[in-house]
Amino acid sequence: MKMKQSMLAACMALAGFAMSGAAAHAADIKFGFAAPLTGPQSHYGEDMRNGLLLAIEEANAKGIEIDGSKANFILVSKDDQADPRIAVQVAQQLVDEGVDGVLGHFNSGTTIPASRVYYDAGLPQIAMATSPEYTLQDYETTFRMMTSDTQQGAAVGKFIVEKLNGKKVALIDDRSAYGQGLADEVEKAVKAAGGEVVRREYTSDKATDFTAILTNIRGVAPDAIFYGGLDAQSGPMKRQMVSLGITAPLVSGEMTRSDTFLKLAGSAAEGTYASLAGVPLDQMTAGKEFAESYEKRFNKAPGVYAPYAYDGAWNLITAIQNANSAKPSSYIGKLADLERSGATSEHIAYDDKGDLKEISVTVYEVKDGKWEMVETMVSSAN
Repeated sequence: MKMKQSMLAACMALAGFAMSGAAAHAADIKFGFAAPLTGPQSHYGEDMRNGLLLAIEEANAKGIEIDGSKANFILVSKDDQADPRIAVQVAQQLVDEGVDGVLGHFNSGTTIPASRVYYDAGLPQIAMATSPEYTLQDYETTFRMMTSDTQQGAAVGKFIVEKLNGKKVALIDDRSAYGQGLADEVEKAVKAAGGEVVRREYTSDKATDFTAILTNIRGVAPDAIFYGGLDAQSGPMKRQMVSLGITAPLVSGEMTRSDTFLKLAGSAAEGTYASLAGVPLDQMTAGKEFAESYEKRFNKAPGVYAPYAYDGAWNLITAIQNANSAKPSSYIGKLADLERSGATSEHIAYDDKGDLKEISVTVYEVKDGKWEMVETMVSSAN
């Protein structure tokens, strides 16, 4: 009996040693991710998720050690359907599942209400959302992957007036946090540059018929029309502009700068302008290397948001490395003080609100059915 007990004790000790060794070998660090993964905006969410996955897979391949254990980074994905109500629900689910940080959400309208959940849980959040309101909440947990709409709108409004000679500008937005917020900033910049906003109209991110709005705008003969919203609306809108004989150029934000817009607008897409935070992929610090890795992994070219998501994930991973801890309270200070060179920029760093210090915006134009760079505006990091 004693021999059996001794053998059992020895086996349990060996099992315990094996379990301890396994734990020391790999410690799971979970990142929560939420974005639209179904519905008309799913291509945005997929692009963002792919960028995150690429970073996480690279980090795991490097064998990074955190607090003496090999880190096994895991992405816990949720579909927020671009719906603010659902976004709050999935945010709470991520908190309940014990994630160590959050990479998301995508839309400003989902990010802002969800950010309260993460703030209450003390979880650092790096979002794609560009609405100024996101980082104006005085939450030490909020950080961005891209230039904010305040920064982008200022550049676009100035471009419309000074480069497109848009003295009379009409504005349309979809009433979303993103669309309205960007249009608000463009309006301020147009006026500051000496232009006049001759009409402002509103639609929704579900609309497809803009005939009445565009007919009203045609009556004031604007030099340019700015639309704040998604490609699912800007594509049909541009087709309808051409049908109505409106020759003023359509200018929009980064959600229009997509292949989806080109497909939806067809030949009417010609002459459309769209701004995008950052610089063109081939001009990014490590854009070429990122594109090669992305295409090898996913068998397609990266979209607009993938490289920013990739850098967002590496920002979180680097902060955890610097703190030697995945405990949010331990590494959030390292994230706030982060300075690193990434795929999108040599100067990734945050200001005291969680906005990126380096401001870079590029304007593109559709020529011969393709997006071509017109101008890039970059200000040095603080």
